Amino acid sequence: MRELKVIGLDVDGRHIICEGRDPADKFSLPVDDRLRAAARGDRSLGQTLRDIEVKTVLRPRDIQARIRAGASVEQVAESSGMDITKVERFAHPVLLERQRAAELATAAHPVLADGPAVKTLLESISSALAARGLSSEATSWDAWRNEDGRWTVQMAWQAGLSDNVAHFRFSPGAHGGTVTAIDDAASELIDPDLERPLRPVAPVAQLQFEEPPAPIPAPVEEEPAPPVRAKRGKARPTVPAWEDVLLGVRSSGER
Repeated sequence: MRELKVIGLDVDGRHIICEGRDPADKFSLPVDDRLRAAARGDRSLGQTLRDIEVKTVLRPRDIQARIRAGASVEQVAESSGMDITKVERFAHPVLLERQRAAELATAAHPVLADGPAVKTLLESISSALAARGLSSEATSWDAWRNEDGRWTVQMAWQAGLSDNVAHFRFSPGAHGGTVTAIDDAASELIDPDLERPLRPVAPVAQLQFEEPPAPIPAPVEEEPAPPVRAKRGKARPTVPAWEDVLLGVRSSGER
């Protein structure tokens, strides 16, 4: 919270004139019931100083500093409570400056592992997007200055239903200057390997198939034939030979 110093009353007697640390910063504070209650230390109005939203009137250079750092006109107007038309009046030249920085960055050369590339940033990104089936014409560029004085460049594009952004660090210099990738998306876009499709489809080998041999029919199981029993003939009695009869020999060989 900024500290103000009361320097007197306005000519109408209904406003208090205050100034900040810079004498050029002048503020007008209406003398109303809230101010009188706050001066008396009376909190009967049900509000404390912390409950009162304080709006700050920014100086033109403060507006431009916020815009140059990446804020939008709407963001500055909302945070300061100023009318958006007043913010736009001072923001316009800085917005042109940001647009020019982004345009210059597209002509810079990406810094790779082996040094600056021959292609420009725009040429590298166009090749990478073409490899993905996208067009570089559907991209948007923006830039803003950091506290260290260097520029951050943002490239945004849409792939399908997803919104994507990539960020680069832009250093102006000879031959267009250089850009360095800040995030993974930026690194992938300036990678020379992405000039070819990300997922190339390998050609399918044409295999020569021989005609399969004719299937061998499965053997048919035959029903087993009923076993044939050998017929046994009736046992015939042993007839002794004639000489056995004469000699008195039995058929068993005993005498």
